[in-house]
Amino acid sequence: MSERIEKIQGRLAATFAPLDCQLQDDSHLHAGHAGAASGAGHYSLRIVSDRFDGLNRVARHRLVYDCLRDMMLSDIHALNIIALAPSEVPR
Repeated sequence: MSERIEKIQGRLAATFAPLDCQLQDDSHLHAGHAGAASGAGHYSLRIVSDRFDGLNRVARHRLVYDCLRDMMLSDIHALNIIALAPSEVPR
């Protein structure tokens, strides 16, 4: 696991105490893309947390972006987010 992935996951864990957090580095799929040239990565995130209860999708994404704000300026070029409340997870 890369240092960058560990840092992102650590921030998410501290902020959201997620019941599930799956972070995937998709940077290899964007080789040659202008955003990839800077070294910032492309990631997909699926996170389940009680913090998302009662919030719409935009509010949930804002919370995630706020958590990773400084990393969005240097380490993360793109972040695909699926943020769910526990009640929304299929059983």
